[in-house]
Amino acid sequence: MIRAEMSIPPRYGSDLVVDLLRAVGMEYVAFNPGATFRGIHDSLVNYGGNRAPEIVLCCHEEIAISLAHGYAKAAGQPMAAITHNVVGLQHASMAIFNAFCDRVPILVLGGTGPMDTTKRRPWIDWIHTALVQGSLVRDYVKWDDQPASVAAIPEAFVRAWRIAMTEPQGPVYLCLDAALQEERLERAMALPDLARFAPPAPPQGDPRALEDAARRLCEAESPLIVVESLGRRPQAGAALQRLADLLAAPVVDLGDGHRGRASFPNRHPLDLSGAKRELIQESDLILALDVFDLQGALGEVDRTTREVRPLSDRAALITISLNDYAHRSWAHTYLSLVPVDLAIAADATLALGALVELVEDRLKKDPRGTARRARAERLGARHRALAEQWRATAERQRADRPLAQSVLAAEVWEAIKTEDWILTNGTANGWVRRLWDWMPERTCGGSGGAGLGYGLGASLGVTLAHRGSGKLCVDLQSDGDLLYVTSGLFTAAHHRLPLLMVMCNNRSYYNDEEHQERVAVVRGRAVENKGIGIRIDDPAPDFATIARGFGVYAEGPLDERAELQAALTRALRVVKEDGLPALLDVVIQAR
Repeated sequence: MIRAEMSIPPRYGSDLVVDLLRAVGMEYVAFNPGATFRGIHDSLVNYGGNRAPEIVLCCHEEIAISLAHGYAKAAGQPMAAITHNVVGLQHASMAIFNAFCDRVPILVLGGTGPMDTTKRRPWIDWIHTALVQGSLVRDYVKWDDQPASVAAIPEAFVRAWRIAMTEPQGPVYLCLDAALQEERLERAMALPDLARFAPPAPPQGDPRALEDAARRLCEAESPLIVVESLGRRPQAGAALQRLADLLAAPVVDLGDGHRGRASFPNRHPLDLSGAKRELIQESDLILALDVFDLQGALGEVDRTTREVRPLSDRAALITISLNDYAHRSWAHTYLSLVPVDLAIAADATLALGALVELVEDRLKKDPRGTARRARAERLGARHRALAEQWRATAERQRADRPLAQSVLAAEVWEAIKTEDWILTNGTANGWVRRLWDWMPERTCGGSGGAGLGYGLGASLGVTLAHRGSGKLCVDLQSDGDLLYVTSGLFTAAHHRLPLLMVMCNNRSYYNDEEHQERVAVVRGRAVENKGIGIRIDDPAPDFATIARGFGVYAEGPLDERAELQAALTRALRVVKEDGLPALLDVVIQAR
């Protein structure tokens, strides 16, 4: 079936790899070109015709991986990226770590070798070959392999794809010997029947444990729901809202764009994400759904001493997640061990549907409906008060110069609110969630591993997934993050990706300014020196000129509200009408 689409029969090992990529439905493959996968490169172009998968040219492996990261989150299926032996894999490693922390499936392919030392060129083939190459990333991929023959490639490939897609999902790495890629096929290779190698269905959870959870939730006086990454499965949204409504339980959504995935709409009257501290202290039972960092979610940190204080010592805790299936021991991505009263190992999306049914059934016989309605009214009033407080702050800061982040968020919202928008990256320090109509299906979350260089590449991947859909993709791009991967602007222009990039440019790695200020205060030293070695202002990079140099429409620097409004109108015309990327460099306040 697949080979009928090709103009020529498969003749090399790399042709087989292209057949496999097509078999699993890969639409795109991103890479920075390298000689160790020249065979695959040729097969993609001259055997596959550069379509399904189509090459996405990147100028750095970190961009290629983060692009695949963003694409997978937007499309709901993995994308492939290829890295050039040990040097390309080392460049890609930070982005692979981000995807691992974010539990996002990516098929990372690598070239190496030849492993047969008699076929290596002097010097270059030796220093760029490892034994075994996957050991470099083994601690932050779900699985890696390096098949030893062409005949072994199909099983290794299908296993890699299957493991990446199995919950909890994540990146995998498959290393392909350059000699195997270039080996002539002696006979036709049968492709596996992918329908018979599909990922297993995720676990739903112990029915008795779910029944116990439903009982505890219905009996609680002040239940609270905390979510962090439930929004990675969009179908969970309706069940989450139904559960909150049934219980009159406030929801704290930690998926704020810096970590996790948004799960709950900010206009829902039970969304009280801005009152997390008070709600945890008031609650007697907390249901944590897909929360990776329980200690951070339920405590507060003294950033000077690093001490973590629990916000409550009276609330019982129920957790539903697959966290215990995702442990590695190199990087402590499993986070702090927190005591839990009822831990349920399950795909939270599936378990939530069953939990809602159990709660509905119990509440039919529960006489406390009036009390729940009264609680819902009180929570709704708190929700409205918070929203009004945020609107008032943004209004008060309208004339500030440089622009306050609240004003930047408000002006971008005013420009795009009637569009079918997708926020690919960034939140303007949380102001997007406060001021926009924030819906989980319109947001893509953060990097997972907090590694710089994620935002632009991931935004390109999200835009690629939505290209031709009519959706307006918006990246609220921080300056320090972009400086890691400015050549991603070439990929945006070269592939004509209609992405609106609005720079949140505070001309500093400001998070570290805050740390240096705290250290200086504690040590009795000069606070005014906190920006040395941190600020990006001598000289201040001209991001508009940089972008134009890569062929991207750009304006800036902008630091007044009126000029931002006019620039947004022009940039939107470029993105929507011309189908091209545009960048606005907006100078903002530090926080």
